[in-house]
Amino acid sequence: MQVVVDSLLTQYELHGTGKLVVLLHGWGDSGKGFAGLARSLASKYRVLTLDLPGFGATEPPKGVWGLDDYAHFVARFLQKTDQPKVFAFLGHSNGAAIAVRGLGSGLLTADKLILIGSAGIRGEYKGRVKALRVITKAGKALTMALPKPMKEKIRRKVYHTIGSDMLVAEHLQETFKKVVTDDVRKDAENITQPTLLIYGEDDDATPVRYGELFHQAIEGSTLEVLPGAGHFVHVDRPADVERAVKEFLQ
Repeated sequence: MQVVVDSLLTQYELHGTGKLVVLLHGWGDSGKGFAGLARSLASKYRVLTLDLPGFGATEPPKGVWGLDDYAHFVARFLQKTDQPKVFAFLGHSNGAAIAVRGLGSGLLTADKLILIGSAGIRGEYKGRVKALRVITKAGKALTMALPKPMKEKIRRKVYHTIGSDMLVAEHLQETFKKVVTDDVRKDAENITQPTLLIYGEDDDATPVRYGELFHQAIEGSTLEVLPGAGHFVHVDRPADVERAVKEFLQ
């Protein structure tokens, strides 16, 4: 299904009946990344999966966006589609950071919150982005005379070396820089909803220590660490994630 929200053609899917559960995907992903989990939850809940602006089939933002902009967009999307009261937000990675910002600031409301491999602990990433800018500026000077294909090859290698996801969505590079320097721990301290944190033991992108920091910040939250799972915990350990989510929502 599609709807225009703030002049952006927006793709979403809605399945099942019952209390509304909204799924927010991570950077570079789309609502389709939740396909298995959404099908499972739709047996008992009304499940909404949304392609956030710039990803999947939703148009990119017309300017440089941050977490506040994405949280505002989710709120306006829910108003535009006349959705009932949200029972739970479930976010993965950057989608989880958007949910934390939205709920912690009061832009969004829900009864419960589920964070899977949540991003939003940004202190160490600021240094990486600063280093990335220095390296790329120097790299442009050094590679100026090289053919374009060779420039691109070197550029990708540099980004990979520093551990940047910037090239996952090259059309959103400035938005990426803004998002990954925005820390949501203060927002997390304002969250009063029952919260479930799920992290993969082998996650290098949003490691378990991020989950521990969120666990400390969100009073009464529950942290579950799944062994043998990386950043896409819901793909690596789908049965365990579905079990944990369903038990929490009950």
